[in-house]
Amino acid sequence: MELILDTADLDAIKELDGLLDVTGVTTNPSIIAKSGHAPEEVIGGLVDYLRPDQKIFIQTVQTDFDGMMEEARHICGIRPENMYVKIPVTHDGLRAIKAAKAEGLGVLATAIYSADEAFMAAMNGADYLAPYVNRMCNYGDGIGQVVELIEMLAVQDLPSKVVAASFKNADQVHQLILAGIQAVTVPPAVALSMIDHPGTQIAVDEFTTNWKTAFGRTTLA
Repeated sequence: MELILDTADLDAIKELDGLLDVTGVTTNPSIIAKSGHAPEEVIGGLVDYLRPDQKIFIQTVQTDFDGMMEEARHICGIRPENMYVKIPVTHDGLRAIKAAKAEGLGVLATAIYSADEAFMAAMNGADYLAPYVNRMCNYGDGIGQVVELIEMLAVQDLPSKVVAASFKNADQVHQLILAGIQAVTVPPAVALSMIDHPGTQIAVDEFTTNWKTAFGRTTLA
């Protein structure tokens, strides 16, 4: 499974990349707009820091077909490998996904709210499909829809990967990992919540206390 971070916070990316096996980073216009930095600075920071084998996903801002294609070519040309354009699954977006794949560009289909939307984007060749899990829960069973999408792709033998997005908590991530999700993109806070169980530190503190009480030191030798 691919663990992707959904953020423009380079300090958080560096922290988690040191702790975990991070596959790459996703952003979107809202994330970059809220970062407090110019988009060129955010994207440049990601390119400078992430290794060539780590993936970068940048979303188009224009929403018409020609504008999406212009920005798709620009995004995928930023570096020679592992650059992906994120394209929403609107009517123009689906056209752009199909056209971008015909040009050999890396594509993530985004703003997905149903398994059917995602499946059609997969039919158009999208490399990744990003269902908005928590937002989908406002319309029904978001987790169930994503599980069905995983099964639909397997049954129809389509190679697109599901990279579930828009998580509210670690339990949603847990459920989809159990269901066989190929990738998740999570905010740093959710990623940290998956590795920061309070019981772990309590256990470590107990070990240290017991050792110091018995031997008068906090080292092995």
